[in-house]
Amino acid sequence: MPGEIRFSDNLTVLRGLPSGSVDLIYIDPPFNTGRLQSLDRIRTVRSDEGDRTGFAGRRYATEKLGSQAYLDVFDDYLSFLEPRLREAHRVLAPHGSLYFHIDYREVHYCKLLLDGIFGRDAFLNEIIWAYDYGARTRRKWPAKHDNILLYVKDPANYVFNVDAIDRIPYMAPGLVGEEKAKRGKLPTDTWWHTIVPTRGKERTGYPTQKPLAILERIVLASSNPGDLVLDFFAGSGTTGAACLKLGRHFLLVDNNPAAMDVMAVRFKDAPDVRWVGWTPEGDRSSEN
Repeated sequence: MPGEIRFSDNLTVLRGLPSGSVDLIYIDPPFNTGRLQSLDRIRTVRSDEGDRTGFAGRRYATEKLGSQAYLDVFDDYLSFLEPRLREAHRVLAPHGSLYFHIDYREVHYCKLLLDGIFGRDAFLNEIIWAYDYGARTRRKWPAKHDNILLYVKDPANYVFNVDAIDRIPYMAPGLVGEEKAKRGKLPTDTWWHTIVPTRGKERTGYPTQKPLAILERIVLASSNPGDLVLDFFAGSGTTGAACLKLGRHFLLVDNNPAAMDVMAVRFKDAPDVRWVGWTPEGDRSSEN
């Protein structure tokens, strides 16, 4: 099977996996913002009594189609993460890599935790995913980036497919010559990429959904075709979507029914994906 999606507590799943069985792990855990993360899905329709004004002064009414939400708060965030990260280290293959996606509020504490589990010499990169969207505070520099920490199981033996990575345009192509400008350059540890557009085709309606292109870059760089990729904070399932596209096997885990509903829609055209503890119709099965 190309992949499996489990509705379960991720620590339970991790403890049941064989040691050294996973080639790549990407996780995007809750950022511990202390807020309810939510996203409303809306549409607009023509109405003379509408609440919005569009092109040429036409009026439109807003209709709410639904919403997705989860509470992003933990009393002791690092105590929540530590047993899961220790299990992640155990299940990684000797050549495996972990991409840990977090934000500026917690990244410093999480790096110290990961250094203690993987070892400081196993830290390869702090990737900055920079974007330019959303509100801008006037009281400080607006925060418009996420942090992705890259650790490997063995600093002397890990997968990094440099030739498979998508190349990006030079900022000053006239300075490097026509041949180099046409080929493009490798990305650095700063990745400029927009968030998932509100009205884009990629949008699932799940709060905190990450762009498919970000996961494709990670999967291409740090795994090979046929490898097993694990995401135990699966959310909207972007990791699985990237793996399906790129020929990797995947295991997705989440215990949020809203996430499972979103993934059921996202993978409706992938009949070979196995569901455990959930049916695509949204009912909890006895296999939990």
